[in-house]
Amino acid sequence: PITFELNQNYPNPFNPTTEISFILNMSDNISLVIYDINGRKVKELVNGYMQKGSYEFSWNSTDDYGRKMPSGLYIYQLISSDTIESKKMLLLK
Repeated sequence: PITFELNQNYPNPFNPTTEISFILNMSDNISLVIYDINGRKVKELVNGYMQKGSYEFSWNSTDDYGRKMPSGLYIYQLISSDTIESKKMLLLK
């Protein structure tokens, strides 16, 4: 891979599960976090060292405690040591 890229989740809108994929152009410590529209952390999908390459993770619309989240707009953010990318997704029930 030659780019650091966060892709749009699929499907979007979704209920109850969506896929989030990204590409890392170098090995790094990575964090993939989902926030509600008010900026509160909902779920941490990834937090750790990852090799360069392509990845895909599922989110089943639950928070870190396993509680189902309500319909609404959510932000997912991919963070590396030198880059931050964010995108929006919509949960419809």
